[in-house]
Amino acid sequence: MADDALFDFLHMEIVSQVTKSDPGSLQDGVTMSKLEQIGYSTGYRFIERLTKDLSRFKDELEVMKAICKDFWSAVFKKQVDNLRTNHQGVYVLQDNKFRFLASISNSRQYLELAPKYLVFTCGLLRGALASLGLTCIVTAEVTTMPACKFQVHLQRA
Repeated sequence: MADDALFDFLHMEIVSQVTKSDPGSLQDGVTMSKLEQIGYSTGYRFIERLTKDLSRFKDELEVMKAICKDFWSAVFKKQVDNLRTNHQGVYVLQDNKFRFLASISNSRQYLELAPKYLVFTCGLLRGALASLGLTCIVTAEVTTMPACKFQVHLQRA
């Protein structure tokens, strides 16, 4: 339980430090890019350790199911609430009580601040999927706090 709180505080502090170091760049994307890159490298390394003893995945749907169950459980201590796909390379992961947003607010009061707390996780997902051989673009959307949706657009070769 204590390690959960430490992870939450570490995440909040990383976001705070990166956005505080260059407050004007939050709008031009430099700060967001730094946060996403930190998440990418973390996700890339973390999934390697998590899957080192598993057999190779058959297809991209199996990879996404593993991300929703195993990876999400290891990082956020719960599975993704919903996974949807159009079977054309677009996956939507929905978390109805996203850990990093639940600690901020359950109302619309801080809705405009939500994206900076989701960028790290977008990078985390992108890095994990890159390590498993899937190139993608990950975006996040929040309509009501603390629920959020992550859209994963796989890049086909």
